[in-house]
Amino acid sequence: MHRIWMVFDPRRTLLALFTFLFVLALVIHFILLSTNRYNWLDAGNRASAAEIAPLPGGR
Repeated sequence: MHRIWMVFDPRRTLLALFTFLFVLALVIHFILLSTNRYNWLDAGNRASAAEIAPLPGGR
């Protein structure tokens, strides 16, 4: 494992990794906020209880 860090600079590699993960998290959150079902900020667009399918019955 130490040979990988000899090839790549650890600071630049970790900075690139954290930047990618932060951008990925932002994209996922904005995709969820753009849907009606998973938008937790807009209270006016919430699905009513009649629109949500019930869970299937157990045995």
